[in-house]
Amino acid sequence: MSKRITVIGTGYVGLVAAVGLADFGNSLIGVDIDENKINTLNQGIPTIYEPGIGEYLKRNIKAGRLEFTTDLDNAIKSAEVIFIAVGTPPKDNGDVDLSQVTSVVKSIAANISEYKVIVTKSTVPIGTNKWIKETIKKESGFRDFDIVSNPEFLREGKAVHDFFHPDRIIIGHETEQAKEYMTDIYRSLNLIQTPFVWCNIETAELIKYASNTFLATKITFINQMANLAEAINADIHMIAKAMGMDGRISPKFLHPGPGYGGSCFPKDTKALIHIGESVGVDMSVVRAVIKANEEQKYLMVAKLKQYLGTLHGKSIALLGLAFKAETDDVRDSPAINIVEKLLEAGSTIKAHDPKGIENFKKFYPPPRVNYFEDEFDAIDGVDAIIICTEWNEYRNLDLERAKKHMRGNLIMDTRNVLDSERTKKLGFIYKGIGRN
Repeated sequence: MSKRITVIGTGYVGLVAAVGLADFGNSLIGVDIDENKINTLNQGIPTIYEPGIGEYLKRNIKAGRLEFTTDLDNAIKSAEVIFIAVGTPPKDNGDVDLSQVTSVVKSIAANISEYKVIVTKSTVPIGTNKWIKETIKKESGFRDFDIVSNPEFLREGKAVHDFFHPDRIIIGHETEQAKEYMTDIYRSLNLIQTPFVWCNIETAELIKYASNTFLATKITFINQMANLAEAINADIHMIAKAMGMDGRISPKFLHPGPGYGGSCFPKDTKALIHIGESVGVDMSVVRAVIKANEEQKYLMVAKLKQYLGTLHGKSIALLGLAFKAETDDVRDSPAINIVEKLLEAGSTIKAHDPKGIENFKKFYPPPRVNYFEDEFDAIDGVDAIIICTEWNEYRNLDLERAKKHMRGNLIMDTRNVLDSERTKKLGFIYKGIGRN
């Protein structure tokens, strides 16, 4: 049986959830305070870059299952189920800024008068859902509602696929009625036998942090192994391949690079440390992961200096600004750290990215960094190329053409996307990660 659902927040998580739940046959209202964003979405135009999302957006609007509004109060009143999908950015001390969640909770308390299931999609510290429940009770005097923790596990660039084909669905709940509602909402995933993990709310909250932190740890581990492989003349690709054949390890997230970034891993690892400290639990492993990841980003610049001798006065082409391919998200991208160090050293930077330029300009506006729509314009006259993001167009870079455009001949491939032997045969000095 379909439900009337309101999704509060139309950012990355909220918009994917809204179009996905609508495609399951539910009646959806997406809410945001940004009127321009709402108008754009109601026209069927996505406000984030994510492959495939436009098709689902248009289809569900046309079918009458999906609409967007700035009228939060009425959207709350009309809903049977409310998904909270607002931002929870990090504070300077690593704690989570819950101001947007707090604002939503107060609005729910002011407008609740019949049974509803309130579902937290936003990543929140352990105990937040309990606080939401007590706050709504206290401020509204109303008690006939349920709280559910339903964390998301969407990979940017593959979020639409992940929503419709998840590895598992985590649902922290307290009552059978809430379980029945969530079963109805996700009935399409039940039909394809998606595993469901039903647990208490605190367990669901911690699963999200534990999962992301473990993946961040795995990335950091393989990066350190790559650095060691370079030092002893081993091949990190063969090492990772052999490790991945072990069913206990799996091959996923064993790809060396310049360090993890994005909106989740940096934020969630720091938040987990803060959560552990608040209850007197040592999180030394997570601390080491964060430290090693930061060092990995700056190591890329140190290697560049080693081969160029000096960075002062050098012109560098930076190919890739997004933290990963198939997204325009540059939050905590390794490219930010690399640009910072290059500018400090007196380098000139010429940057290209298929989708991330406009977002990167918010961190480094022109003329601090020079941006180009064509990668060969960025390469023209430079002393070195740094490939920071694994976009397919960089994998297929016309190296013969690149060589004609460059002043120097150094390529630092932080994603190992190029054929190293072919690159060397064309006369380049090639430096990958974890292989000599």
